[in-house]
Amino acid sequence: MKITSVECVILDKQFPFVLVHTDEGLLGIGECFRRQPAVTKTVIDDILAPSIIGKDPCETDARFRDMSKAGSALEIGGAIWIGIAGLDIAMWDLKGKSLGVPIYKLLGGKVRDKVPVYASSLKRGMAPVEEAKRAEFFVDQGYRAYKLHSAVPGKIDDPSDQTIATVSEVRKAVGDDIDILVDVNGAYSVHHSIEIGKQLESLGVFHFEEPRPHYDLDGLAMVSDALDIPIASGEMIYSHYEYHELMTRGKVDIIQPDIVKTPGFTTFLKIAALADALGVPITCHNTQPTVSTVAHAHFVVATPGVPYAQEYNIEPNSIRDDYPVLSEPLNITDGFLEVPDGPGLGIELDMDMVRRLSE
Repeated sequence: MKITSVECVILDKQFPFVLVHTDEGLLGIGECFRRQPAVTKTVIDDILAPSIIGKDPCETDARFRDMSKAGSALEIGGAIWIGIAGLDIAMWDLKGKSLGVPIYKLLGGKVRDKVPVYASSLKRGMAPVEEAKRAEFFVDQGYRAYKLHSAVPGKIDDPSDQTIATVSEVRKAVGDDIDILVDVNGAYSVHHSIEIGKQLESLGVFHFEEPRPHYDLDGLAMVSDALDIPIASGEMIYSHYEYHELMTRGKVDIIQPDIVKTPGFTTFLKIAALADALGVPITCHNTQPTVSTVAHAHFVVATPGVPYAQEYNIEPNSIRDDYPVLSEPLNITDGFLEVPDGPGLGIELDMDMVRRLSE
């Protein structure tokens, strides 16, 4: 099988998808991280696609190397890795389709039947009582964990931060049996991270995400050493080399790769091996609730080192809610996501909707 053409289509002006066409008529589907989609499309169209056209998509390691070399990925970084991510997902989709098996079987087979997911609230600025009511609503829908994004992004130790008040209200609303996760997107100094972290410990918070930015490895290590609550980080980095540093120098307790940024299944396998060797569990970062969610699900059900509930975006999303691009919606029941069993990713796109949204 050979790749005949590659399309990068931007859906609803914000979501970059990739379609990899082959001489056998099979179509590979992938998704890239959504920020700066025009940049991603340029990278794919002008740099990455030419490096793989005419070659076998099932040779995923070789194609990954082709793309990394063409894009000087280790030198240039983020935008290149994001483009590679979508193409790598699409080629793993093709590999599964060509063999007639779901991707999770290519990854070694299931270690769990379904994916537990937590309700990830990305909305900011809610009053503590308002957030608590929202958390209670999603618990009533069957979710057993809820993540809130608090603090003030882009500022450090802002006095208007309501993290503790909000977590206190959420805890009162949902009770002690529901996990609460807190993400502050690097908005605290080291000393304030420790101060807040101790209060979060007393409130039974499951993990404390990015108290310091991902690049402050020494700061993350200081916070991790000072607290018992697990420190999570990783959504803003790409290569397995960076994850090695995050785990060894940053001393984080949980790493959070995102398959549409951290490039695809090929890199996820490397990171999983590193994390397993170092004894660090994985919780996938995942804010894109269509193809990205499916790709993460295949990884999670096949990987022993991913023991916790995974992120699921509960905010309105146009290509899931208003103009669905998946032919069949994903099935989430009582806080568990069912993984499609069809070949490859096991999903199909509504191509009429894809064409409509990419115009």
